[in-house]
Amino acid sequence: MRNKILREVENDMKRSVEATRHELLRIRTGRASPALLENIKVEYYGNPTPIAQVAAINVQEGRTLVIKPWDNTIVKSIEKAILQSNLGITPQNDGNVIRLNFPSLTVERRKQLTNIVKEIVEKGRVAIRNIRRDYISKAREREKAGEISEDDRYRLEDDIQEVTDKFIEELDRISEEKEKEIMEF
Repeated sequence: MRNKILREVENDMKRSVEATRHELLRIRTGRASPALLENIKVEYYGNPTPIAQVAAINVQEGRTLVIKPWDNTIVKSIEKAILQSNLGITPQNDGNVIRLNFPSLTVERRKQLTNIVKEIVEKGRVAIRNIRRDYISKAREREKAGEISEDDRYRLEDDIQEVTDKFIEELDRISEEKEKEIMEF
């Protein structure tokens, strides 16, 4: 039973780390990345559709995203969706292809972005600590119900704390990498 609980804790914490990592992908670092367009939807035959499903997205020269729609009739729709997003970049439309040029970031903007990274990672840490709290309280409830002994509960709490420490360290590593990426590029 202890191993099952630890697997559940680990799976929940992994999901939390992945959600944090996914959110960090959307932060613009001065480097062009198709992940920046992930949440932008285009009206395509009356349905909101992700840009990646209606166009090929390529990175050119590190700072330019090239969006080549498979259907040229939606070029204007893609351009409109990008303008309405909070990306902060004006698309260049030549009728067939849309280009997004990412300017270099100022030092001030880089510092703002590192603060945003820290906030996102802290939310991830809080989520992991909440998972730890929930599973420790479940262990205490099981002890009160007589399902596990006091010694087993203490061992389980120690194991849950070890898993928590492992995932907090992973979040710290992810944060350092992202901050380094922002400050260097």
